[in-house]
Formats: sequence, C-alpha cells, structure tokens
Amino acid sequence: MDNLLDLSDRLYLDVLDFAHSTPHWFQLLAEVWTELGLLLFGALFLAGWWRSRTGSSQAMALALLAPLATAFGYVVSEGLKSLIDEERPCRAVVGAPAALVDCPAYGDWSFPSNHSAIAGAAAIALALSWRGIVWLTVPMAILMAFSRVFVGVHYPHDVTAGLILGGLVAFLVMRAARRPVTSLVETARSSRSAAVVWCAGRGPTTPAHASARPGRRSRARHGAY
Repeated sequence: MDNLLDLSDRLYLDVLDFAHSTPHWFQLLAEVWTELGLLLFGALFLAGWWRSRTGSSQAMALALLAPLATAFGYVVSEGLKSLIDEERPCRAVVGAPAALVDCPAYGDWSFPSNHSAIAGAAAIALALSWRGIVWLTVPMAILMAFSRVFVGVHYPHDVTAGLILGGLVAFLVMRAARRPVTSLVETARSSRSAAVVWCAGRGPTTPAHASARPGRRSRARHGAY
C-alpha cells in the first residue's frame, strides 16, 4: 500500500511539472474544464431526457435515472471522503510546485475525488441510457479526472478511485431502479395531467398510414365477398 501511495506521489509531481511546462492558455483550459465538464454532463442529461420522450417507457426511465444515479455517486463519494481524512497534495507533498488553482481549505479532504466520482457516475449512467454515447462520456470523464491532478488539487489515486466508485454506484442504481421507475413512467404517460404527460413523454407514436392499413385490408376482404 505504501508503495502505491509513493507511486501516486511521484505521478502527482510528474503531472504537476508537466502542467507548469504547458502554455498559459492550456492551463486555463484545464482549470475551466474541471467545472465545465459538469455542465456538459448536465446538458447531456437534458438531451437524453428530451430524446427519450418519444421512446419506450424503459428508455425514459433510464434517462430519468441517469442524473439520479450520478447524484448517488456523489453522495457515496462525499460520505467516504468524510471518513478518510486525506490531506490535499497541494499541502502535503513536500517540494511540489504550486498548484494552478487555490488549494482547497483544510478539512476539504482529498480522497476520493468528488469531481471524478460525479464524472464516472455520469459517464456510466449516460452510457446505459443512451446507446453509443459511451465513446463521448468515458473520455470526458477521464479528462475531467486528469484535470484535477493537472491543476494540483488531487493525487492520481484520488481520481482513479473516484471514477471507479462513481461508475460502480451509478451502474448499481440504474440496475436496481430500472423496473420500478419504468412502471412509474408508464403510469405518468397514462395520466390525465398534460404537464405530467409532457414531462414523461407520450412514447412511440404509431404512424397514421400504419393504422389505416388494417381498414384497407378489411375493405378489400369485404369487396372480395
């Protein structure tokens, strides 16, 4: 265990040295990305909900569960962080270059990384609710986790644990709540409230020409007689 922590210390120093060697605009981009990534995940949640309004009840259920599962990932990460009082590397690592951003206040512990837990949870939750988007969400989450080391406020093991923890919690929540939430969506879609139906979506619609076909067949049969 000590060897792994020593390795994490060395990786932290290497990443921070690299960060200081990059152009100023790149450093600013990394600083912005640590927060902008959260907003982009939020935008994807909204897009996933919107596209699922005409999808199946299960698709809508998964779209609604995605942000909820991400919130659970954050709660579990924050709970674990309060139990493991690991000091931030920007204060603990002797001889480390200055962090690119202000070091969080004492008591805002380092392990695991909440940003990484949120990113990992969002990446997996979106991947489970939106087929094919995993190729976008997973790189986003990894870049977001790396940026936390890059700006100097987390160890590599903090962000690695955060990604895994968040992704695992999101996966379990999505699996456990899929059926009951699907039932709730089906109930909402049959509601008499227009606002509720609008939020849940009406589900797949049957094309007008499809519903007309049986009638035409019926008339043809009657004509044959």
